[in-house]
Amino acid sequence: MNIDKVINNNVVSVINDQDKELVIMGRGLGFQRKPGDMIDESKIEKIFTLDSKDVSDQFKTLLREVPIETMEIVEDIIQIAKTEYHKQLNDIIYVALTDHVNFAIERQKNNQSIKNGLLWEIKKLYKDEYAIGLKAIQMIAERLHVNLAEDEAGFIAMHIVNAELNENVSNMKQITGIIQDVLNIVKYHFRTDFDEDSLNFFRFITHLKFFAQRLMTHTDFKNHDEFLYELIKEKHPDSFECTKKIETYIKKEYGYQLSNEEKLYLTIHIERVMNR
Repeated sequence: MNIDKVINNNVVSVINDQDKELVIMGRGLGFQRKPGDMIDESKIEKIFTLDSKDVSDQFKTLLREVPIETMEIVEDIIQIAKTEYHKQLNDIIYVALTDHVNFAIERQKNNQSIKNGLLWEIKKLYKDEYAIGLKAIQMIAERLHVNLAEDEAGFIAMHIVNAELNENVSNMKQITGIIQDVLNIVKYHFRTDFDEDSLNFFRFITHLKFFAQRLMTHTDFKNHDEFLYELIKEKHPDSFECTKKIETYIKKEYGYQLSNEEKLYLTIHIERVMNR
């Protein structure tokens, strides 16, 4: 492979046979090299294939400033999310998480910490992503000897969730608020707490993530199964009554009218999570 661009001493880009740009990382890979030179393949540590040109350009710009040790940790975090937790992540995670982790490390070195006002909700609603965040701050402590606060595990978790839903951080704050409000409506309707370790609770949270995203984008979930809607409505009247309370809240706060399909699946999930 021949170098297309030298990004820094450790990062170069190439154009493959499919005319697609690859970003390649390795210690000393770009040192005293120039476009057209052959790559020393023995130095290759990571190869990034990013589908979006905009994301690829942002990533290359960022890598000019980020130490390779930090980039290696970020790549390992992303791989843990993908392989151990089976998360499907948008490419923007490479830019957003690299930028955040690098800045968090610099802030900590300067004794400048930031409190995460959503930490409690993140720990409760996004347990997998929070576990990834905890692994991340452990890796940073072990490899870079920089001790980040638990708040940073929450911030890292939010970037993972953002990449799952392809949302920005400001939208995710609103999405998290919607999820929490819906959970409160359900909890107080049934006057009981959730079994937060149950599979049904996990499924409900997953459904609410995407429900909130559809609400934010005014995208209806439709499959037009009126027979099933009427059947579930009659079979689970208490859960459906709870769904109607959620419908009233959503209409009042967001001006969004739930479709019958949205109410159908909310009712099914509420019934499952409350009748464990």
